[in-house]
Formats: sequence, structure tokens, C-alpha cells
Amino acid sequence: MIFVGLFLFFLGVADAYRHHQDRLILREGLLVAFFLAGVGVLGGQQQWWLQPVLMSMSSDAVFFGATILTAFTDNAALTYLGSLVEGLADDFKFALVAGAVIGGGLTLIANAPNPAGIAILRGHFEEEVVHPLGLLLAALPPTIIAALAFCICDRPMHD
Repeated sequence: MIFVGLFLFFLGVADAYRHHQDRLILREGLLVAFFLAGVGVLGGQQQWWLQPVLMSMSSDAVFFGATILTAFTDNAALTYLGSLVEGLADDFKFALVAGAVIGGGLTLIANAPNPAGIAILRGHFEEEVVHPLGLLLAALPPTIIAALAFCICDRPMHD
């Protein structure tokens, strides 16, 4: 109840002082919220097929797989689904999260916050059109550098 009151107060202030700020991106934020709620509700039912698939993979395969998959799927959903599998080693979990983070630059098209990201970025592109191939080509060099840095550095130290 307190949250609803504060949120309504925020909306009132934002509306009253509209000329001092950018428009609120409420629609895009709600799309993100519904997507993440769907992941939370439906994700728990995926363990039956994820467990055997992930248990048969090496941590290196998971790292590169997560890096590539993050370009097409949401990285939060990817790591959440990985957290559902019991019995994974720490280096395996690290590889999953590192792959999702490193591939994060590739996700403007796939990631849940993208409606908000597109709303913010659209004005900075010619004709306000965001071309996915151009974004992919721009994101590849930093992604490759981050992946190489991960491969050169050792995995997390164990006590």
C-alpha cells in the first residue's frame, strides 16, 4: 500500500513538472516487468530438461554457450535457469555467469530491458531506426576482448 501511494505521488510530480524532464517510459518498464515475472513463473518448470543438458557440459562449453546464447536470450533468464540445476560446481556456475555477462553487450535485441533501451537510444540513430547488424558489429570487439580476458585469467580461486 505504501509503494502504491509513493508511486502515485511520483507520477503526479512527474506529470506536474513534465517540461523539466524526459517522458517516463512506463510502457517499456511494464513490458520488462511482465517478462521477468513470466521467467519467474515458468522458469521453475524447466529443470527436468535443463539438468541433464547442463550436467553433460564442461564449464568451458557453458562459458562459450552462455556468451553466444546471451545474444538471443535474456542473460538474467539464462542465469536464473542455470541456478535451478542442483549439483553444479563453482567453476561451472562462474562460467555461466561470466558468459552471460560477457555476452551482455550483444543483447540489445534479446534482452528484457530492450524496450526501455530502444526508447532511450532511438533518438541517437539516423531516422530513429536501430539496425541490429550495426549494433552486433559494434558490440563484437569489446565482447571478444572480454572473452579473451576471461580465458587468459584463471578461474576463481578455491580455498
